[in-house]
Amino acid sequence: MRRIHLITLCALLAGLTSGVTAQQAAPAGDTLTLEEVAERVSKAEAGLLARMRAFKPILEVYAQNVEPHDRLGTVPVRDVWFLGQFDWSDGEFPTLKWFTPNRTRQQVASWITRPFGLQLRADGFAAMAAPDWVALDAKRYQFTFLRREFLGEVRCLVFDVQPRGNPNDGFTGRIWVEDRDFNIVRFNGITRGGSNMSLTAKKHWFNVDSWRVNVSPGLWLPAYVYSEQSNDSERDAPKLKSQVRIWGYDLKSVRPAQEFTIIRIDEPAIQDKSAQPQQLSPAMSHRMWEQQAEDNVIERLSNAGLMAPPGDVDQVLETVVRNLQITNNLNIEPPVKTRVLLTSPLDSMAIGRTIALSRGLIDVLPDEASLAMMLAHELAHIALGHRVIDTRFSFADKLMVPDDELLAAVQYRHEPKQELEAAAKTLEYLKNSPYKEKLADAGLFLKALTENARKLRNLIQPHVVSHIADAGQVSRLNELIQQAPSLAPESLDQVAALSLGARILVDPWSSQLELLRAANVPLASAREKASLAVTPLVPYLRYAEFKQQTATSPQ
Repeated sequence: MRRIHLITLCALLAGLTSGVTAQQAAPAGDTLTLEEVAERVSKAEAGLLARMRAFKPILEVYAQNVEPHDRLGTVPVRDVWFLGQFDWSDGEFPTLKWFTPNRTRQQVASWITRPFGLQLRADGFAAMAAPDWVALDAKRYQFTFLRREFLGEVRCLVFDVQPRGNPNDGFTGRIWVEDRDFNIVRFNGITRGGSNMSLTAKKHWFNVDSWRVNVSPGLWLPAYVYSEQSNDSERDAPKLKSQVRIWGYDLKSVRPAQEFTIIRIDEPAIQDKSAQPQQLSPAMSHRMWEQQAEDNVIERLSNAGLMAPPGDVDQVLETVVRNLQITNNLNIEPPVKTRVLLTSPLDSMAIGRTIALSRGLIDVLPDEASLAMMLAHELAHIALGHRVIDTRFSFADKLMVPDDELLAAVQYRHEPKQELEAAAKTLEYLKNSPYKEKLADAGLFLKALTENARKLRNLIQPHVVSHIADAGQVSRLNELIQQAPSLAPESLDQVAALSLGARILVDPWSSQLELLRAANVPLASAREKASLAVTPLVPYLRYAEFKQQTATSPQ
């Protein structure tokens, strides 16, 4: 009977990663049979799937239909975007409750990946969060131990897994199991099984690389999934690539009812009646009315899990906004703040005195000058006195809509005349700013967007396009685009836009954002540029207590 020895590898692995020797792995010399390990893995996975039914996290899918390219590998030619929430009302498999506006929902219903010839089902992407939603145990599966391996700072046992019976009834591939509690932290392969697990209307399954994140001791939750698929011939280049992101577990978890129904009444504070109450002036009343609408929208987006909590990324954005204001002698009251939408489509908007950029937009911006350009445009709308908040949201009932109708309720566009005025101010602000010497790089980013605006309609959103391009034709910020060099996709010295996921990490439990601080790696070929493209996601795995220690330790 084959045995696996779980011994501490201090002599071999000391110094490779910080904190590794502090892990509470199995005691030295402890020996488990392969069957015992498989049983522990099965119990841990069954426990996770049971707990998953207490969560209703947000799931976002962004998929690109790609075509082969001699020098670039593949290039995106068409895209689709799903946004929804896990729903368990239909049985043992998760389904997706829509968040996207009706316009996008209709596109999804009829969207076919030409020339791939498949109609995608969003529920199939939801099923990617687990290798098998029924059971992953030794009765149904054959486990083959391969090796030990570190994923980030987490020591794992690696197994090949395949069904004992029909290979088309379950998961076939590889799993990585952390050696503390035997939780699956990554699986890579193909999942077949229940009807809800199919990605297409005709039961076609895609290969997936799925990752989980340790959000608290013993709890590893699905967070990222990458998938790609070609035609039946294994030699064909991929025709479809997709990223799945899952977040908002804490926000969307099922909580005890008394947590919301027990209300504590404090003793009333003594009020100082010496000062005479004063009626607000009409101007101050108007400001307060607009501020109330702004606060209501931001609170509602946050409660729905579509806007990240305030954090370090906001501070970076606000620093750029302050640079623009100081160098242009702008004094705006109340002060301009920034927030981040958690979605992938490239979007920017002014919500009152708050500038919101999407995570996807920040991901693909190649430099700080391009970031300043996007912020400057929204700052211009605010400074010019354009309508930047719909005051109907000051009424409490206007945002009492289901989460799946919220995006449609708050989205709006400025009039063309206002966009032209804002574009002129944007150029003025940038020319006076610390970024004035790098405006050619910002223009290069605009060129990349205009070239892909028709192909990637779900990524490059109408609001961004409206002040950059119209139906593929440049109509705004033309001066910046003229300053930029010609696009050279095959040149390693020019990066017009980054790939999705290049800058921002999202904590799947709290939805907090973190800037990716990975070292810049020189590009080996033009294939690695992947501008505006879907690429594999490889998170750095850590145990929850080490993440907390890092967050609280003095800098």
